[in-house]
Amino acid sequence: MSPALITILILLLAAILFLTEKLPVAVTAMLTTVLLYVTGVIDAKVAFSGFTNNVVILITGMFVIGASLFETGVAKKIGGLIIRFAKTEKQLLFAIMLITALLSAFLSNTSTTAVMMPIVMVIAASAGYSNSQFLMPLAYASAFGGMITLVGTNGNLAVQGVMENQGVEGFGFFEFAYVGIPLTLIATIYMMTIGRKLIPDRKGELDVEMFKASSEEGENNPNHTPVKQIISVSVLALAVFFMVFEKQIGIPLHIVSVIGALIIVITGTMTEKQAFQSLDLSTIILVAAMMPLATALDQTGAAVMIADFVLGLIGETGGPYVITAVIFVVTALLTSIMSNTAAAALMAPIGLVLSVSLGADPKAILMTVCIAANAAYASPVGSPPNTMIYGPGNYKFTDYIKNGVPILIIQLILCVFVVPMIWPFY
Repeated sequence: MSPALITILILLLAAILFLTEKLPVAVTAMLTTVLLYVTGVIDAKVAFSGFTNNVVILITGMFVIGASLFETGVAKKIGGLIIRFAKTEKQLLFAIMLITALLSAFLSNTSTTAVMMPIVMVIAASAGYSNSQFLMPLAYASAFGGMITLVGTNGNLAVQGVMENQGVEGFGFFEFAYVGIPLTLIATIYMMTIGRKLIPDRKGELDVEMFKASSEEGENNPNHTPVKQIISVSVLALAVFFMVFEKQIGIPLHIVSVIGALIIVITGTMTEKQAFQSLDLSTIILVAAMMPLATALDQTGAAVMIADFVLGLIGETGGPYVITAVIFVVTALLTSIMSNTAAAALMAPIGLVLSVSLGADPKAILMTVCIAANAAYASPVGSPPNTMIYGPGNYKFTDYIKNGVPILIIQLILCVFVVPMIWPFY
């Protein structure tokens, strides 16, 4: 049996275990990695490479920085300020999604989610809501906002790179906004109406902890001192600044998050024990352990097999609209099981070739690749933000399917009928 086929079979097993939740999701993720190793698909170095991945390190550092907002009472103050102006659940949801989308237009989706999570959890606790009602919209909003600018998500940059390499005129920095802004508004309205009813109201241990924390008076808490609050806010602000200007400054995001976490501990803003307790190990293991599967899909050619199989069903006879729809479905499927960057990098050349064969301008199909590569809504392992909220939101795998599939359908319609109006095929 070929490594590609073995990888696909392991992928199917992982999907079944994730859906049925017969095992904890972190255990399923680790089992997937171990099976890939014992079947010879990956070596020992690749098996645990996820734990040193930049994204995992970034998440780890941001957990500590985010927790400092809790420990010092800053998140409670910010939450109280937002609640003062947004008094209903719908108003809170709108404010959270709008702020998140704006940040995500310039920061990575992962960074935005890590920055906003502690604030949103305190807002939920202070207003008497469960984390589950707000964290999924938060993760989704980070994906919507990522489609507003060229740098909003690495998937956009991956497609842009393919276009430049092939001598095709690339997209402008804000050209994505033609789709990104309407998409953000439509998806936000959906989440505030139909989507809000599909989100589970499921309280967990973290909700109880946040409620207790938000109920404490600042003057009675030794951690709620002005100095610690200033340090906490300053570290977060500087982290965001360094993330926005990463290319100009030259310090990678994951290094920034680790430096910030160190400052928090060294200054006594949080103790070492509090820093370790702030880490959601289940989330970290889930993100890290699923990365070897993405590597296996890429290196064994399994991802190409999946793409070729689906595209082969229609060939080039379906016309640009049908091909656009199929490109969206295939890319969205791939981005649910591998990184959006990898999915975009894989599908962009295929979309480009199909466009040329049809004699069509490739921009509509390549924009579809960008949108679909960022549309990992229906899986908790489809993107780091989705994974980060899994534990704190007390979600189940099926919650992502119920809430994510309708948004995918909305985006599919957008790609097939609206995108070609902005970037005509002919």
